[in-house]
Amino acid sequence: MNQINHLQMKAYLLLAPGFEPIEALAPVDVLRRAGIDTTTLSISGKLSVTASKDITVQADSLLTDDLPLADVLILPGGYPGYANLGENAAVADILKKHYEGGRFIAAICGAPTVLDRNDIAVGCRLTSHHSVREQMNRYEYTGAYVEQDGKIIGQNIFVRTSIKADDGKSVPIMTMGPICITPELKRRGYGK
Repeated sequence: MNQINHLQMKAYLLLAPGFEPIEALAPVDVLRRAGIDTTTLSISGKLSVTASKDITVQADSLLTDDLPLADVLILPGGYPGYANLGENAAVADILKKHYEGGRFIAAICGAPTVLDRNDIAVGCRLTSHHSVREQMNRYEYTGAYVEQDGKIIGQNIFVRTSIKADDGKSVPIMTMGPICITPELKRRGYGK
């Protein structure tokens, strides 16, 4: 079995104007802490990219057509970021090269729509943010928090849920990914 040394792994994360900051920066942080060579690539023709929340980020490099394949290509969500990814010819090119090269492709939140727009892995099991579910009709949409089918990974990073307040009321919230508290740990933290 071929195993890849994580210290030799390479990841690209694409930054488009309007990306969701936490969906881009959290994966970069985690991957770099794990020792994975992670490069952020601006698709806008300039290194400075402004996110959906008016946070400006300096990309490591520009997306060019001569980049070698990485082990994983990551597409963050955020609107209009994922729409901008889907409309970009250079993104279509690198996405198709990574798919045809058998590399991992991770699409977060609304970014699985970029796969659909570029005819990538049509028919595979996939998840996305619920707001783009109707656009995922060429896939076996699961609605799971994370879904992997071969080398394609979809993640619904924001989840609607509710918490039960001390007064018994149910409070609707949005949270990052799945959160689970085992019964023996409930009510032992802050705010009890």
